[in-house]
Amino acid sequence: MSKICFNVIIAGGKGTRFWPLSRAHRPKQTLKLLGRNSLIRETAERVYPLAGRKQTLVVTIADQLSLLRRELPGVPRSNFIAEPQGKNTAPCIGLAALEVMRRDPEAVMIVLPADHWVADVGAFRKTLKSAVQLAAGTDQLITIGIKPDYPETGYGYIMKNRAIGSKLDAAFVVKRFVEKPTLSAAQRLIRQHGLWNSGIFIWKASTLLTALRRYQPEIYQSLEKINKAAAAYSLTSSAPRLRKIIADVYRGMANLSIDYAVMEKAGAEGKVLTLEGQFGWSDVGSWAAVHRMMPKDRNGNASQSRWLGLDTNNCLIHAPNRLVVLLGVQSTVIVDTPDALLVADLERSQEVREVVETLNRERLNSYTT
Repeated sequence: MSKICFNVIIAGGKGTRFWPLSRAHRPKQTLKLLGRNSLIRETAERVYPLAGRKQTLVVTIADQLSLLRRELPGVPRSNFIAEPQGKNTAPCIGLAALEVMRRDPEAVMIVLPADHWVADVGAFRKTLKSAVQLAAGTDQLITIGIKPDYPETGYGYIMKNRAIGSKLDAAFVVKRFVEKPTLSAAQRLIRQHGLWNSGIFIWKASTLLTALRRYQPEIYQSLEKINKAAAAYSLTSSAPRLRKIIADVYRGMANLSIDYAVMEKAGAEGKVLTLEGQFGWSDVGSWAAVHRMMPKDRNGNASQSRWLGLDTNNCLIHAPNRLVVLLGVQSTVIVDTPDALLVADLERSQEVREVVETLNRERLNSYTT
């Protein structure tokens, strides 16, 4: 790959939908949910060959900085960018774009979340290589759409328009973005050849900053203040004066996703392209998603723990420290940890986030930290 390419891994989330396994001190991206390595390490290993370890940046919140540096020892310490607080993905990606611009004004960014799962790594890299080559020669914003396997209601969708380029490596002009749909709407979107919105983006850093200036001038002006303050530093510097300025600016920063802040608006003007990814993908957004990807017995049960089930179907069991026995249990997730046990309807596992909110509200936050 060209030296003008940077990997940018977004790693500031808490993953509250994976409670009680995930906690404030053990965020989702550090969990080993589907293999021997944590989700963020799997992500980093997938993209190192595209840009190299020295050109891999990790953006996280200050509270997770030390943890993620330990999790990714191959990434230089100076490549970790710490936000003072989470403000969603638009400020986060904008901050990373500033650092990429400082290192190479012509550079292309591959922006991807830290907690995805990919089945075919070779096909994944091939798709991203095509996207990088396309981004290097255009001022369009590029995203990866995933050909759906089923009508998922937890993902946004990308509706594509005309194709450009060769048939083999075709990119499509994005027609519009659709927020998380109902089941019937998802079924309709699939019939209309809609793609899942993966949240993986490829563009020149300069292109992204230009888009922020056009669509979100207040965020852009805030980033400019940070960039000016960092003139004598790198944005990864721990210099107290710089960290204070960034913290002050962030307090007034809008909390917006990059999809809402930029992609939907640019897409409406025909300035977004999508490449269709067919490499087996999930955003690992819930226990139900983990269950879907794990090997199962003939009754649809998935576990890496010791357990016994009688008349038990379609369950996920995570209990590394004790035997679990299930009798007549259907479509349930059981997650056992030393201080908390979760038993939930598998189809409602997206709502585990609300459990964490309730625990904090009821002053039971010792079980969430």
